[in-house]
Amino acid sequence: MSTQTIASGDRTILPEGTRMIPVYVMGKKYMLPETLTIQKAIEYAGYQYIRACGCRGGICGACPTVWRTMGDYQLHFGLACQTVIEENMVLAQLPFFPANRAEYKLEELAPTAETLVALYPEILKCVGCNTCTRACPMDIDVMGYINNAMRGDVGRAAKKSFDCIQCGMCSARCPAQIAHYHVAQLCRRLYAKYIVPAAKHTASRVAEVEEGKYDSALEALTKMSAEELKELYVAREAEPFDSEGWEPEDKANL
Repeated sequence: MSTQTIASGDRTILPEGTRMIPVYVMGKKYMLPETLTIQKAIEYAGYQYIRACGCRGGICGACPTVWRTMGDYQLHFGLACQTVIEENMVLAQLPFFPANRAEYKLEELAPTAETLVALYPEILKCVGCNTCTRACPMDIDVMGYINNAMRGDVGRAAKKSFDCIQCGMCSARCPAQIAHYHVAQLCRRLYAKYIVPAAKHTASRVAEVEEGKYDSALEALTKMSAEELKELYVAREAEPFDSEGWEPEDKANL
């Protein structure tokens, strides 16, 4: 089977016979290979990314995209690097979501519902529509952690929102104009500073580092190839979590 390389700087290989479908990019119609993600399709159409590109792996949240499909009234949101194009998509990429972020000094706050409501009073306007959760590309229970925040359960809100990549699509769909991802970030900061118990071994570990106990191990790591490092990472011992995503000791201290 013959193949062709597509898009300058893109290593994707397009098999011969791939069907070309009509997609509208920034209002202009293009015939694009149906196997491509939105991000690669936009590049195939001749556009060059200079922002809103990021990691290309669905982690950084830099490529939120909104689209409609011809004949469908519904508005769709997704990450350009993870969503495969569909026939007659009408695409528009969004550089960022200008959601309001409260200013605060973490040292002056308490991990309470009063703190969260004072900084983000809009969370009390949640209508329970769950649109935020449906919009999340990471399948996070967004409405759930906002409810936790309203009740002052900072620890659970922090845990539920842990996988948030700050893409902003939850806020883009919210009829109450809640800045969910900023609320989530505040909950995680409060949780880390005030609720998570200090690790008892930290002081002794710092002393060991300063004494040079790990110098030889660090030197060995710096000499490894990228493939060796990947293998070592994959083989690492995973942290224990329960069915809700809590570490046993962490949950016991809440």
